[in-house]
Amino acid sequence: MPDQVTFLTEEGLKKLQEDLDYLRLVKRPQVIRQLQDALEQASALENPDYEVAKNEQAFVEGRILQLEQILKNVVIIEKNAPANVVGLGSEVIVTEGEDGEPERYVIVGSAEADPAHGYISNESPLGRVLMGKKVGDRVSVLAPAGEITFHIKSIK
Repeated sequence: MPDQVTFLTEEGLKKLQEDLDYLRLVKRPQVIRQLQDALEQASALENPDYEVAKNEQAFVEGRILQLEQILKNVVIIEKNAPANVVGLGSEVIVTEGEDGEPERYVIVGSAEADPAHGYISNESPLGRVLMGKKVGDRVSVLAPAGEITFHIKSIK
């Protein structure tokens, strides 16, 4: 599989690096201790603590590999697009319809997306239709409840 470019903001890069450091320096040694403790107990074949520790180790090592791959192919999002056009790193205020409640979204790469906190991926349905649009434009997204039309109020 070819290396895939990952778009991150400076903050997103810092957070992923902190996550990787935590896994390498704190979590990995904890899991190794759990494995050693489980092996010192009864037969490993009949030891549920050993199985739990093995599964935890597999998860931690997999996440470390995933983060290393992401960080190896990072492109930092720089705000080069004009403030009147939605691009990576843009903060966009939209309303559902003309007079709905304002909703704030920041367009980021998929590795940094956190919709619950207003960070949506440029690859998400809403992020994809917002890219390249301007203040005053309307975009439609197909949601489980049907089509939703958003009105772009501002871009920063």
